[in-house]
Amino acid sequence: MEWLQQLINGISLGSIYALIALGYTMVYGIIKLINFAHGDVFMVGSFIGFYSITVFGLGFFPALILSMAACALFGVIIERIAYKRLRNATRIAALITAIGVSLLIEYGVIYIRGAQPEAYPNIFSNKSFEFLGAQISIQSVLILSVSVVLMILLQFIVHKTKTGKAMRAVSHDVEAAKLMGINVDNTISATFAIGSALAGAAGVIFGVYYTKIDPLMGVIPGLKAFVAAVLGGIGIIPGAMVGGLVLGVVETIVSALGFSLWRDAAAFIILILILIFRPSGIFGKNTREKV
Repeated sequence: MEWLQQLINGISLGSIYALIALGYTMVYGIIKLINFAHGDVFMVGSFIGFYSITVFGLGFFPALILSMAACALFGVIIERIAYKRLRNATRIAALITAIGVSLLIEYGVIYIRGAQPEAYPNIFSNKSFEFLGAQISIQSVLILSVSVVLMILLQFIVHKTKTGKAMRAVSHDVEAAKLMGINVDNTISATFAIGSALAGAAGVIFGVYYTKIDPLMGVIPGLKAFVAAVLGGIGIIPGAMVGGLVLGVVETIVSALGFSLWRDAAAFIILILILIFRPSGIFGKNTREKV
């Protein structure tokens, strides 16, 4: 019963990582950029949700939708201002720019509102129900339900819509996509918008579940979501989902075994092992390149 309880907690945490990791993997799949500012978009989404609930008196779902919309717009602005000019630049230039954008967002938020943390209001009851001896809270059910719905919606967008087909085409071959009449700039912006919207949703869910938020809260979850994306196979959407869930379960099990101080380290140990033994990730495949 105790292990079932820990498994449920791990899946709830892993679903948050999965939502953030989807943004990493989508952007990398399109333009081969590791957007290290993505964790800070997650932080901004959490604060937008917080102010939507406390200042404007919105409920959870309106705050979630508002946060997703604002973060989608924010992601497009970041892409157009910071990354669009670097499409043909070296990888290291784009990577340094991503780190710079991350720091700008973090300390911009601190400059605007201060560094003090905030506590999310308790908008759900503390009720829980029993399942096979384990106590499952309403928050856990909500997190998992919202995460699953968003992941299914993402799969529908990618595989069934014109935008999704354009994203897959650009990911496969940018030049061929241009010759077929696909607007590559708009497709890349749409990718940033979708990934940032998912990060915004993860921010609101995180705030509701863990209560405490602060301007630097996106650093560690962002890095762990990157590990989840690499674990599943960066650039592969189902891989990001599975990687996030696996990472959340592993972290929870490490804590349950009494090694809570090693909880954060576990993610980076996994990253080292996956890079050594399977660099392409769980769902990745080794491909040949002409040299």
